[in-house]
Amino acid sequence: MVRFSILWMSNRLRRFAIGLAMSLGLGGCAVMDGAGPQVLWPSDPAAQQCLQWFERLDAVIDAHHVRDGGAAPIAGFPFLRTDRLLASFRDDAARSDAAFQAWGTRLRALDAQARAFERAHLPAAALAELGVQDVASAGARTQRCADTLWAEVGARPALRSTLAQRAWVPDDYSDWRRALGLYPLTRVPFFAGVERWQQRWSATFAHTRGRIDTAAGWQRHVPAAVSGAAGGADVAALLGAVPHDALGIPSPDAATTQRLLQAYAPVLVIENRGAHDRFGRLHWGDGPAPQVDAGQPVVYQRLAHTRFGEQTLLQLVYSVWFPQRPPEGSLDLLAGAVDAVVMRLTLAPDGRVWLFDSIHACGCYHLFVPTPAFVPRPAPEARSEWAFVPTTLPVMRVGERLRVVIESGSHMVVGVAPEPAATVASDAAPDQTYALADEDGLRSLPGADGRRRSAFWPHGIMPGTERGERLLFWPMGIESPGAMRQWGRQPTAFVGRRHFDDARLLQERFLLQPSLGAP
Repeated sequence: MVRFSILWMSNRLRRFAIGLAMSLGLGGCAVMDGAGPQVLWPSDPAAQQCLQWFERLDAVIDAHHVRDGGAAPIAGFPFLRTDRLLASFRDDAARSDAAFQAWGTRLRALDAQARAFERAHLPAAALAELGVQDVASAGARTQRCADTLWAEVGARPALRSTLAQRAWVPDDYSDWRRALGLYPLTRVPFFAGVERWQQRWSATFAHTRGRIDTAAGWQRHVPAAVSGAAGGADVAALLGAVPHDALGIPSPDAATTQRLLQAYAPVLVIENRGAHDRFGRLHWGDGPAPQVDAGQPVVYQRLAHTRFGEQTLLQLVYSVWFPQRPPEGSLDLLAGAVDAVVMRLTLAPDGRVWLFDSIHACGCYHLFVPTPAFVPRPAPEARSEWAFVPTTLPVMRVGERLRVVIESGSHMVVGVAPEPAATVASDAAPDQTYALADEDGLRSLPGADGRRRSAFWPHGIMPGTERGERLLFWPMGIESPGAMRQWGRQPTAFVGRRHFDDARLLQERFLLQPSLGAP
């Protein structure tokens, strides 16, 4: 809370300085920020009024603590936000006007989506402060001002250049925590602990293989209205028709995105020993953390991208949310409310799965399961978390579905393999089905009081999910390690620096050999 208050006060002071500059009628509208030089906007009255509108809107959003913690604001450009993928296209966007406009369209879309959630969470009194009648009026004015300001950016090379310099995402590691925790020294025993844990995890993968179908207490969950593998020809046709924008980013429409996510939705085999192993839909109750309704089995889904050389590849992301990670003893520093497993499939352009990787929503327990198309690169330095590969996949067919095995309690992924065509043993429990829901729904959950609010605080951490491990692991520089986090805010290594959504995460860790992955 202290950190949040300091940031809030800093933002208010910055806005006061901007407002003062505009009120003095300076020849250019200057947006000041400590991250770089001034952003000089033209003195056109419409542009100045729009900047003032965004300043007022941001002040109200921050005052009511409804800031969306996903995409990063761009200093001096309050109508734009970026993520790590788009930040990686800063140089590419300068190659042509078409590329710049495609980049800007995506930056604007990130801001518009975040602001829609923020406006929806404002109380009526806040809208009155802004001088608008309702959420729709605020949205319309925001859209008009975004159009006005983007036109200015497109017309002025200096603004384009400054935007490219500012469009970056701060990482979620704290240098002062690492300095205070003597990170150069403490990283050595921490990494030794990581290595021991990975060795045990690899052994668990080997033990799990081949025993799930006949073991009691394991439950299969399949996506609703789907049986068996998805049709490879249909998937290939879908992907073949996906357009690419001027940056080369594949951009399927909403209907195609939904069909792809449905086609690859994994079969989940979960060890069920109690209510803590039953996943479902999130909502707000009376507690400090969101609650999980296991009566509505839901897997949340999203589309993502990764860059590999000159290609931008599609990724399909699925997350499963459990009520808690239960304690395994009287002093379990890893236990706490709400737990989630995030699973990601990286697709080849023709629709084959090239790689599976997974984390918990805290960013913890990152593992990679490649096919022969991806060969691990050696770590560039000793004692850093690079790429933990506990097992591999065979060559996958187009549209082939994966089976993911999750153990009880810890909810660790302990098995990944193609879903076999044969049915499970006759004495096994019948399959249960789950629905798919848009992961962005977590940014606006219903509450018992009738209001909606995000599942995450403005800094991207889910309230009420803190773990005892934060008392020991803070020297690694991560705020509240073990707590559940929003997409885009998930550091995945204690030793080193790594984020789940790094644009070239896979390229840095694997060599691509598509000829070896050919069917």
